[in-house]
Amino acid sequence: MARLHISYPQLSFDAVYELDLGFCKLLIVAALLYKAFKWVWYYVGGFGLKQSVKMLKAHTLGPVFQYLSGSFLLRSKIDKEVDKSLAGLENSLMQQNDLLTNFNTLPSKGWSDDQVLEELDLSQKVLTHADWEAGKVSGAVYHGGEDLIHLQSQAYEKYCVSNQLHPDVFPAVRKMESEVVSMVLEMFHAPKTTGCGTTTSGGTESLLLACLSAKMYGLHRKGCQNPEIIAPVTAHAAFAKAAYYFGMTLRSAPLDPKTFKVDLKRVKRLINKNTVLLVGSAPNFPHGIVDDIEGLGNLAQKYKIPLHVDCCLGSFVIAHMEHAGFKDIPPFDFRVNGVTSISCDTHKYGFAPKGSSIIMYRNRELRKYQYYLSTDWCGGLYGSPTLAGSRPGALVVGCWATMIHMGQQGYIDSCKEIIGTTRKLKKYVQDQIPQLQIVGDPVCSVIAVKSSEINIYDLADKLTSKGWHLSTLQDPPALHLAVTWLTRSAIDDLTRILHGCVNELSATTKQGPASDGTSALYGVAGSIQTRGIVDRLLVGFLDTLYKTDRDFENGQTSTCKHE
Repeated sequence: MARLHISYPQLSFDAVYELDLGFCKLLIVAALLYKAFKWVWYYVGGFGLKQSVKMLKAHTLGPVFQYLSGSFLLRSKIDKEVDKSLAGLENSLMQQNDLLTNFNTLPSKGWSDDQVLEELDLSQKVLTHADWEAGKVSGAVYHGGEDLIHLQSQAYEKYCVSNQLHPDVFPAVRKMESEVVSMVLEMFHAPKTTGCGTTTSGGTESLLLACLSAKMYGLHRKGCQNPEIIAPVTAHAAFAKAAYYFGMTLRSAPLDPKTFKVDLKRVKRLINKNTVLLVGSAPNFPHGIVDDIEGLGNLAQKYKIPLHVDCCLGSFVIAHMEHAGFKDIPPFDFRVNGVTSISCDTHKYGFAPKGSSIIMYRNRELRKYQYYLSTDWCGGLYGSPTLAGSRPGALVVGCWATMIHMGQQGYIDSCKEIIGTTRKLKKYVQDQIPQLQIVGDPVCSVIAVKSSEINIYDLADKLTSKGWHLSTLQDPPALHLAVTWLTRSAIDDLTRILHGCVNELSATTKQGPASDGTSALYGVAGSIQTRGIVDRLLVGFLDTLYKTDRDFENGQTSTCKHE
């Protein structure tokens, strides 16, 4: 305003004020138009009009419904329904049996070995679990056989006190860890002179480290202060977790509606100066689809951005498909120019003990950005290669023992069986069950099905009642099965039961989601009006994992009040 007074001394104060006000209005309108143009260019260009409208609706109506759910008008009714749902969760999760002893405090006197082992055996017997031994669970248990478990148990006993944090104290563990990483790098065709990596506690930590490395690389090499990740909407939730933990922004790229691979045109539109990492899956968790890694690699090279390929689920199966004779697997590993990091879960199709994964990099510079270094701590020099400090050396020893025992031929044979079983199921659904449609064209060990004729979540509940536990998906509603070594002997039972359940549902006229079970939960989750309620249910679910009977004795209930 002072500038206008000086420029136009002949104008009165009112005239200057009106001129200033008009100028400010013009600036505001211009800014709003710019924002609107930017939104249209960025979101509609990146996601398409239909998806953008859906996102706008979620961002505007979602907070309104969330506010209303916490208002005095609806709060008591919603709390009642949430408590009812959480009570059902507690009943299903907190199995109890009078034959078992409850330990809410330490026993006054320790038990003998025989007593402890007897209680462990009894717990397995009386607390019923899903029939994973018969392969009736999607993924979850990647069993390599009783002989392999016995070998792993012996390896664990030999190294149960070892700690990877102290390689000078446990040099054998250091040797075995480096060899595990080296063998996996070879499987994924990492450059022989520069390829490197570390072990981690699982796929989530591997993905977190890939994102952390990309963030720090972008900060130190490009000065990027507001790092962004571009990942398919089907990318693992750990990428969102990484963004949450490390102060990054996750841009979710939509899929090609026919192939269900990430849409490369949309990825390109989302790239900007803050992009520090592109992501592709091989395959993704929901549908078992391998993204166009070559296309992503071309974008990564053009814009000089790191590209991470999530092979956590595909792991040793996808790595051995070519050797097993499956030639339809698209390029996905370090042979693709532009790929800078890959994650692989050795505890999945590598059959290693749970808590075992590998993060690989094309070169050491990328790996160093996941390290944490402290040189001025009064406790001495501190360096940690991963998120954890102390790490159980016995797990990496068990992984090493497993890989040495299996050998390349062992993994090739298991790959043939697992992929063969998956394709048998895929063909049966395509040929015999017209009410179901395969999502995309999966070529690995995961197959997802959707339906336009029956409620897919009702199908999930029916299968569960018959002993089969498939994973439920949303957007679109679907079920998937991650085929394991155990599944191959039960696939005929699954196809028979699946076909029967679909026919039962097709014969009914019932519409909409069921009133309870999986169908009800995903019916709620898919609604903008109830997303806040689903958050409360998830918090309640996680809280329940750590409850004992003492919580109920002390008056704690399942109530998760609105805050």
